[in-house]
Amino acid sequence: MKDYHISKHSSFYTIGLSYQKADAEVRGKFSLDDAATDRLLNQALAQGLDALIITSTCNRTELHGFAQHPFQLIKLLCDNTAGSVEEFQEVAYVYKNNDAISHLFRVGTGLDSQILGDFEIISQLRSGFNRSKRIGIANPFLERLTNSVIQASKRIKNETEISSGTTSVAFASVQYILKNVPDVSEKNILLFGTGKIGRNTCENLIKHTKNNHITLINRTKDKAEKIAGKFNLLVKDYGDLQTEIRNSDVLIVATGAQSPTISKELIYTKKPLLILDLSIPKNVSDDVLDLENVTVIHLDHLSQMTDDTLERRKQFIPNAEDIIEEVKHDFIQWLETRKFAPVIKALKKKLKTMKDEEMDYHSKKISDFNEEQADVISNRIIQKITKQFANHLKDDTVDADTSLALIQKVFQLEIETP
Repeated sequence: MKDYHISKHSSFYTIGLSYQKADAEVRGKFSLDDAATDRLLNQALAQGLDALIITSTCNRTELHGFAQHPFQLIKLLCDNTAGSVEEFQEVAYVYKNNDAISHLFRVGTGLDSQILGDFEIISQLRSGFNRSKRIGIANPFLERLTNSVIQASKRIKNETEISSGTTSVAFASVQYILKNVPDVSEKNILLFGTGKIGRNTCENLIKHTKNNHITLINRTKDKAEKIAGKFNLLVKDYGDLQTEIRNSDVLIVATGAQSPTISKELIYTKKPLLILDLSIPKNVSDDVLDLENVTVIHLDHLSQMTDDTLERRKQFIPNAEDIIEEVKHDFIQWLETRKFAPVIKALKKKLKTMKDEEMDYHSKKISDFNEEQADVISNRIIQKITKQFANHLKDDTVDADTSLALIQKVFQLEIETP
């Protein structure tokens, strides 16, 4: 990537881990909340890194950025999470340059999601770039790449049926309830946590279960009340959590905390209780499994569900891949222009120097020399010459590297380094 003059560091890397090799417990160790993400980005900036995006979701944590060596990124991740380098190496992947670009396209378009066609990752990618830009560790390459992935994601949504129906962990959790809880419309359902997954789950519950016995609890009550007001649901105080669990048939935990929010001590029930833990790290303590009448299902289990809808989506994967290749090709074409941009810039500067010398010479030799008119004409000629060179370098049939070397040699250009 050094030849493209987009970063002072040599290569673009993706380092990370996902549901494919890391279970929920391991993913939890490497998850990043907002504070940890900001801390990591600021540390990277202080270390001299100039471009980095972080995506941390329930099924993956990834760092995408420029570095001299991927271990720079790996160490930043491990220093800001509970995971060790040794644990990371057991389940991790590292992609470099074009492979890293291709990987980000697949992730951002839902082809690498735990549930095929789940596009929630794209909002994470967008907010990740905005966070990096705010902190000052985003460059034009990252902006162009992020926008290209977003473009591919939109096209796949609009031009294929890979996301037909609702496709998310929230949807899978409600599908599980429908299949495993008899008379679900009559059951008491408690939703603990009203972040993004909690909100989406709530909407799916109302849409598919026809249940009006849904109670919301959130540590910050006003957030729960905003959602409850939209759907006319009941909200209880955080202090009522234990009482509400006792009255519930289904408990959905979507709190997204860094340590368990539901423990054995909170649960006293004499009737069957189904608990769905939609959080990474796990927010339901393992000791809850010791209780009789209690069933705990984690999102990794939900993501393994295969139904006719998911099977049908698979046939649209080739269409989605074709769209990715189209958008990625345009991105690579833009990237290629970055390779010769410094040469064109240096050529324009050299031609302008020649022009200024000639203007100075003729203004002294010719008494009625029209300097203003000559300046306009010569600037237009410079523009036409540089455009001709740029078009030549963009030609797919041209060996750009050889042409660049020749232009630099002929005009004796001094190229500015980034």
